[in-house]
Amino acid sequence: MTLHVTNTLTGEKEPFEPRDPESVLLYYCGLTVSDPPHLGHARSWVHVDVMHRWLEYLGYDVRHVENFTDINEKIVARVGEDDLGEDELDVAETYIERTLADMRSLNLLRAEVYPRVSEHVPEIIDLVETLVEEGYAYESNGSVYFDVTSFEEYGKLSNQELDEIESQGDPDERSEKRHPADFALWKAGAVDESAVEEHRHEGVDHGGDPPAGETWESPWGEGRPGWHIECSAMSMTHLDETLDIHVGGRDLVFPHHENEVAQSEAATGQAFANYWLHCELFQMDDEKMSSSLGNFVTVDDAVDQWGTNVLRTFLTAGSYNSKQLYSDETIAEAEERWDRLERAYEAAVEAVDSPDARTKVEDASFREEIETARDAFVAAMNDDFNTREAQSALLSVATAINAHLEDRAEYDYRGLRDAVEALEELGDVLGLSFAGETTGTADLAGDVVDLVLEVREREREAGNYERADDLRDELQALGIEVQDTDDGATYRLPSGE
Repeated sequence: MTLHVTNTLTGEKEPFEPRDPESVLLYYCGLTVSDPPHLGHARSWVHVDVMHRWLEYLGYDVRHVENFTDINEKIVARVGEDDLGEDELDVAETYIERTLADMRSLNLLRAEVYPRVSEHVPEIIDLVETLVEEGYAYESNGSVYFDVTSFEEYGKLSNQELDEIESQGDPDERSEKRHPADFALWKAGAVDESAVEEHRHEGVDHGGDPPAGETWESPWGEGRPGWHIECSAMSMTHLDETLDIHVGGRDLVFPHHENEVAQSEAATGQAFANYWLHCELFQMDDEKMSSSLGNFVTVDDAVDQWGTNVLRTFLTAGSYNSKQLYSDETIAEAEERWDRLERAYEAAVEAVDSPDARTKVEDASFREEIETARDAFVAAMNDDFNTREAQSALLSVATAINAHLEDRAEYDYRGLRDAVEALEELGDVLGLSFAGETTGTADLAGDVVDLVLEVREREREAGNYERADDLRDELQALGIEVQDTDDGATYRLPSGE
């Protein structure tokens, strides 16, 4: 069965046909790093990760790019708060580090690159210049706006008519624009003080004048990139002018993705993305989970409380394009499902490695159930990455294992081996790890290293320098780099920890 996906651009479920039959260009609109990542972000991350894994399972070479938006008034609003940093890029760096740690804790495959807006300002300026030269954009008081009336297909992604679209951008831009729906490609000057204040955390005293954020020189004067142009520049820099799949949240269809389509296709004359896939919102108390609403559970808190496998079981219990509700009940259901899978896997491994697993014992119905579950899993994933049905197929493997082992003195070795391989192979598509919990590995390793370094410091204080050196050598033998500084010892865990 061929993979079919629901394409927002056409509104239809279509056969997936990449431009290159051997590879897929996949772009995901990444995080604006102004707050700790929460489960709403994790839901999209996990589903994009499952897409990546399934495409690789089908034999494609996946080039997956996910950006970090590190230039934004929300980031500027965090400057000086809770020791996050003294300027916009410092704050972004702090949250990028935390975001990457959260991604690893969720057992996400690494993207090919994680481009940052601040690193791609030259490419952004080049793209804006092209749009001005081609007559799709115009300068006004040092800012540059995209002329939506110049792009005949504007509105095709969100299915809106131009005369029905309200004004885009800040109210103070209206006098500079030819049409209310024109949007900024380049903004003159620094971040407006009112925009910064709007995103300040309530009750936090930052002291002094509000920061203005970073600015860059451009042909139109000093300023900052507009939001929408960033993704076009980064995706085309690291992938191509035409993407196979562009993924993002449902709330980004308009204006962000609509504007990406217009500016990219106006600049290149090529289709920007052939398939647009949109993740539905994650709900908490009948509202979408978001940092701005304050109704969120951070990724690190969730991983600490439930573990990676339970979280991924929970997040893949609904398909990417269906709404999902966070509640104690839905988390409890995920815990129960993962427990069923894990117990069945452990029982199957114990049985297949026992002397009771026999070569000539054959349970035809057991083997057929495993094969049927495999077929169901493949059919589900090829049906628009339907993780809900795929997870059900995985659970049917657990049910078959339990039924085979019940009241038997001798087991079907080949059947159990196939069942174990099915759980491992198909579970990996959903990012589940039956070989041991992936959660907390880095945190636990860090805690252990901290304890060893505390012991080492006490040995040094006691004058036992040889023993202290031995402890350092033992850590380095494990690949842990230790460096002594004026503020104490620091360390770096080996890659992958």
